[in-house]
Amino acid sequence: MAAKVKRANKALQELRAKSGEDLDKELGEAYRQSFTVRLQLSTRQLTNVNEASKVRRRIARIKTIQREKELEAAFAAAEEHGS
Repeated sequence: MAAKVKRANKALQELRAKSGEDLDKELGEAYRQSFTVRLQLSTRQLTNVNEASKVRRRIARIKTIQREKELEAAFAAAEEHGS
C-alpha cells in the first residue's frame, strides 16, 4: 500500500512541475484516452475494466492542478495589487 501512495505522490509532483501549456496537452491526451476506453468498453474489446476509472481520475487530477495554479496566480496578483 505504501508503494502505491509513493507512486501517486510522485505522479502528482510530476504533474505539478509541468507548465499550464503542458497540462493542457496532458488533459487533451487524457480526454482522447477516455474516448478510446469508452469505445472499447462499449464494444467489449476492453480487457481491463478498471481502466475507465483510472482515466477519469487522471482527468480530475489534471483539472485540480490546473485550478490550483489558477488560484495561485490570482492570489499572487491580488497580493501584488494590494501592496
